[in-house]
Amino acid sequence: MSQAAELRYLVLAAQREGNRLLTARLRPLGLTTAQAEVLSLLNEHKVLTLSGLGELLVCESGTNPSRLVDRLVSQGLLERTRSATDGREVLLQLTSTGRRAAAQAAAIEGELYAALEALATGHDVDATLALLRDFVAGLPSGQAVARRFPH
Repeated sequence: MSQAAELRYLVLAAQREGNRLLTARLRPLGLTTAQAEVLSLLNEHKVLTLSGLGELLVCESGTNPSRLVDRLVSQGLLERTRSATDGREVLLQLTSTGRRAAAQAAAIEGELYAALEALATGHDVDATLALLRDFVAGLPSGQAVARRFPH
């Protein structure tokens, strides 16, 4: 097997295992990893349009995350309103319950990120990040990551 193939499968395995670990830790909150990402984005940005949210999501493809939003609205975590300046535009923001859930999810993600940072000690993380950025550059998920983590 080539190094490129091994790299691809290691990235896939790391993504799956990271999601598996995060899913297990979010389950008691009644959240999926995709829902937690929405809460995180709205916690950071306070108000987003539906299309603006879609442009920042890495977990979902496309720019219309309606099903994710519908579920979070039905859970009482998000509220959806029409823009005062453009009635066609839907604005999203966290409810007070959503802010609490976002804080809980952020704490869970923070534990996972701390474990990753400890594991990364002694490795050339900058080179790994550069390689992965180059790999996804110009692709939809890569563009979403670049919008969220500009360099």
